[in-house]
Amino acid sequence: MSQSPHSGLVHPKGTKACVLLTSVFGPYAQDDAYGSRLINPMELYHNQVTRVQEAFSLRTFNRSWGLMLIQANLQANCTLLDFPTEERFVEELKTQQYDIIGISSIMTNLLKVRRMCKLIRKYQPEATIVVGGHLANLPELSKYADVDHIVRGDGVRWMRHFLGEDVNQPVRHPVTRANIGSRIMGVGLDNHPGDACATLIPSVGCPIGCNFCSTSAMFGGKGKYVEYFQTGEQLFDVMCELEERLKVKAFFVMDENFLIDKPRALRLLELMEQNAKAWSLYVFSSANVLKKYDIEQLVALGVSWVWLGLEGKQSQYSKLSGTDTVSFVKTLQDNGIRVLGSSIIGLEEHTPENIDDAIEHAVCHDTEFHQFMLYTPIPGTPLFAEHLADGKLKSLAEVSIADIHGQYVFNYKHPHIPEGQETEFLLRAFRRDFEVNGPSVVRIVRTVLRGWKKFKNHRDARIRIRFAHEAANLPTRYAGVLWATRKYYWHEPRRVEQINGLLRELHAEFGWRSRLAAPIAGRYLYRSLIRQEKQLRNGWIYEPPTFYETNSANGPPQAQRIDGILTPSSCLPSRQQADSVSKAEELEMVS
Repeated sequence: MSQSPHSGLVHPKGTKACVLLTSVFGPYAQDDAYGSRLINPMELYHNQVTRVQEAFSLRTFNRSWGLMLIQANLQANCTLLDFPTEERFVEELKTQQYDIIGISSIMTNLLKVRRMCKLIRKYQPEATIVVGGHLANLPELSKYADVDHIVRGDGVRWMRHFLGEDVNQPVRHPVTRANIGSRIMGVGLDNHPGDACATLIPSVGCPIGCNFCSTSAMFGGKGKYVEYFQTGEQLFDVMCELEERLKVKAFFVMDENFLIDKPRALRLLELMEQNAKAWSLYVFSSANVLKKYDIEQLVALGVSWVWLGLEGKQSQYSKLSGTDTVSFVKTLQDNGIRVLGSSIIGLEEHTPENIDDAIEHAVCHDTEFHQFMLYTPIPGTPLFAEHLADGKLKSLAEVSIADIHGQYVFNYKHPHIPEGQETEFLLRAFRRDFEVNGPSVVRIVRTVLRGWKKFKNHRDARIRIRFAHEAANLPTRYAGVLWATRKYYWHEPRRVEQINGLLRELHAEFGWRSRLAAPIAGRYLYRSLIRQEKQLRNGWIYEPPTFYETNSANGPPQAQRIDGILTPSSCLPSRQQADSVSKAEELEMVS
């Protein structure tokens, strides 16, 4: 069995091999023997961000982008089965013959991967089984699952090598929307300006290398990452193609720290300005990287959402060094940039006595969304190695691997927090944020309105157009959101006054349009909200649809044909595990 980044082996059939790539089987939002958990559904936001917001929670799915990227970059016949049921997976094994079957999984789905490997050995015993994703960093994986190859790091490069293809050929970008089946308050968000966006994958990994970050660890750790598109020209060409094919103006940038490559970002900005592109970017970033840009550059670049690591009060992490995050978040919001703050519960210094102070610090940021996660050492990370060396880790006999997802229990012995209390502390954080700051959807309306009022008359037409697009729903749907939410909270005077203030601003800005639309849309949304609330009480759950796709005309006839984006500027090799002197110097500046 191979566990190295490049095994040195090539499949006997080479590029003539037939490949199946698959995610683990569902259902996902249930408690079962294979590790599914009701509190850990296949929904990032409802799972980790809007967890206690009930009918106000954002419900949406995201495709398995890593598998899509691999499929788009293979010359071999490759089929993708995304979010299958176990029955659908077995049907595929019975009806289609494959030489290589690749499974991508996170750590918690070990038992599902084990089950899938058994099914493959039963129905297609000659197939080579490859496992990747975060599960690949589990040291005991080969003990639990019958696999042939474990892939850590860049799956595109590994699969190309294994198939005998040129590993340095240009990277093709997959074509996919970021969100699938989005809904909130019981209403679908089809073609909503804040939801209709393409997925953009410039790089994977993060050179900052926080000790808990499994993504950074997977792609080389501190100082290293894989940069698929290294120039502004390459990104611009891909974005133009995504805009044309998907009819979108926004991009969810799936890159742990996209703005860290400032020359690339500023070159992209130049091209956007030269070509009058009024795009919106939803990015992940650290505070110190964002502060390398002035606010005018961020606005011009189209940054309208930032997923920002706040981690915790008096955090040890250098990416936050010297930053007043409360003030910084407010500056972003005052310029129409919405923030998803991310905070950790259970840092080394947290105790039962100071946990409420830590929670209040997180809550006072009043971000549009707030993710809370338990401090969790994941295999492959420096934090895991540290706890392993100290003997603090719990064995898999003490804690189920299906419960090590950051939303339930610690997988180690915390120095100050008694076992079991972490679950209540985590829920306390979510509930306190919801109690103080209210539904995220109202916070979003607030910040979109701020951005519109500030930039509606901006001298740059491109910026005016972007904010007009983002604010398109303010006088109609968003007015209805406020009306419905006010009715829902009629018994809470503080919340009612807060919403009344926003409605007054909205009416002052849009006049009769919002005054007319608020009660009409509001009554519809209120009924949907109450209906969704009742469905949740009755046990309603949300599961993603199954996707079946092929990159070849010779693939399964029922599968949808896909192809990736290859632009002339993409015909440069990607920088693999970049750790050049210039990057090291740049990282030092950030730190």
